[in-house]
Amino acid sequence: MVVGFNHNFRYKGEVYHIQTEDSGVKSPNIVTLLYQGGTILGSKKTSYADIAKVDNLEQVVEELMKEQHKGMLRSLKSGEYDEVIDRLQAGKKVIPKEQKVTAPPFVAPPASTPPEPVSPAKPSAAAPAPPKPAPAVAKPAPVIPATAPVTPAAAPVAVAEKKASPVVEASLDEVILSYLMGDD
Repeated sequence: MVVGFNHNFRYKGEVYHIQTEDSGVKSPNIVTLLYQGGTILGSKKTSYADIAKVDNLEQVVEELMKEQHKGMLRSLKSGEYDEVIDRLQAGKKVIPKEQKVTAPPFVAPPASTPPEPVSPAKPSAAAPAPPKPAPAVAKPAPVIPATAPVTPAAAPVAVAEKKASPVVEASLDEVILSYLMGDD
């Protein structure tokens, strides 16, 4: 079971932290907080008490957590928290934006009844043609610089123990959220 998500994001030159946690079935709430430098700028609390009895609760809660976490990031990047951020930067008292919601209703499929096959509908002469899908717009692939070929040494060289490189890589979650937000 996923207990929570934590990510740091840069917005307008500052680093913000988004934290999403599940309080568990005894207190069925998902809480997401937006921080900057230890100050809470916003929060969102979603109750999932009404769906706590579904068979695949763990998967449903994880999906709700991901969506709420991404939603907070979208809100930050769209400017919803700019007023609160401006108050913080001006040294004024910060009043966090707070949202409370209830999870959308979830209808679980019957556990023991197999789905019935569906027969394709026969087209009628009066039926309108289905809408054509919008053309897909592909993003160009990122340009990866080529590296210079390695030239073999003329004489044998002793091989030293390879040290770990100090390369900082983004987590898969950060890459995915960055892609979803349109950051390139």
